[in-house]
Amino acid sequence: MENLIHKLPYLLPLIVLGNVLLVAALVDIARRKHVTGGNKVIWVLVAVLIQIIGPIVYLAVGRKEESVDSN
Repeated sequence: MENLIHKLPYLLPLIVLGNVLLVAALVDIARRKHVTGGNKVIWVLVAVLIQIIGPIVYLAVGRKEESVDSN
């Protein structure tokens, strides 16, 4: 436990970064009508269960561009 307390200043930025990425990914998933693969639930599970890497993967490849309708 004492070892963990000494490493806390190094771990805290990673914890904050992970939470910021997670919130950003979840907000983006909630706001979009379409995501790559078509299943928002899968992307939520990826973002939540695979900390730091899951949200990065979603933000990099899971976001489906909205088609602009010229009508």
